[in-house]
Amino acid sequence: MKTVNLVLAGAIFLMACSSPVLADWTKYLDTIQGAAKTAGVSTTDVDLTNTEMVTGLKEALDKGTQFAVDKLGKPGGFLDNKKVRIPMPDSLTWVESSLRTVGQDELADEFIATMNQAAEQAVPEAAEVFGEAIQNMSVEDAQGILTGPDDAATQYFRTNTESTLTDRMRPIVESATASTGVTSAYKNMMGSAGGLTSMLSDSSTDIDGYITTKTLDGLFLMIAKEERKIRKNPVARSSELMQKVFSAYD
Repeated sequence: MKTVNLVLAGAIFLMACSSPVLADWTKYLDTIQGAAKTAGVSTTDVDLTNTEMVTGLKEALDKGTQFAVDKLGKPGGFLDNKKVRIPMPDSLTWVESSLRTVGQDELADEFIATMNQAAEQAVPEAAEVFGEAIQNMSVEDAQGILTGPDDAATQYFRTNTESTLTDRMRPIVESATASTGVTSAYKNMMGSAGGLTSMLSDSSTDIDGYITTKTLDGLFLMIAKEERKIRKNPVARSSELMQKVFSAYD
C-alpha cells in the first residue's frame, strides 16, 4: 500500500511540474543565477567574494600595465615594434617624401628614430599613474571590466588616466626630445626640405605634443594586447586568485 502511495505521489508531482509549475521553477532558477552573476559570484563551483574579485582583477591589471611599460620603456621599445613605432607626422609626410626622393633618407630616418627614443624615455612615468588608477578602482568598476568586452580594462585606463598621463608625460617628452636630438634632427630635416616648410602652421610643428599622443596610443595598445591574452588564455593568469576570478567570468 505504501509503495502504491509513493508511486501515486510521484506521478502527481510529475504532472504538476510538466507545465506552468515547471516553467515557473526554471524561470526562478534563471533569476537566481542572473542575480548571482551581477553580484560578482559565479554560479559554478567557484565561490567568489567581492574582495577576491577586485583583488584578482587588480593583479591582472598590474600585470598588464607593467607588461606595457616594460615592453615599451626600453631602447628599441617603440622603434623596433611596427605596431607602435611613431611615424612621421601626417603634416610632414610630404617633407619625408621630398627628402627620400632626392636621396636624403638619413635625415628622415634620424628624425623618426629620435622621436621614438623620446617616447621610450617617457614611458616609465606611466607606471605610477596606472598604479593609482588601479588602487582607486571600485567594486562596480571591477564588475564592469570583468563583464565587459575584451578591452574593457583598457577603456577604463583611457577614461581615468589619459588626461593625467598627458600632463605628466609631456614635460618628460620635452626633455627627452632635447636629449635624444629630436629638435636638431627636425631642424636638419626641415632645412634640407626647402623654403616651403615656412608655410607649416604652429600646430603641425608641435612635435612634443605629437610624440606624447603617440606614446599614449602605444601604451594603451600594448595594455589591450595583454588584457586579451589574460582573458583568452588561462596560462596567462599567473596567480591562483587571477585564475579563480577569470574562470568565474569565462
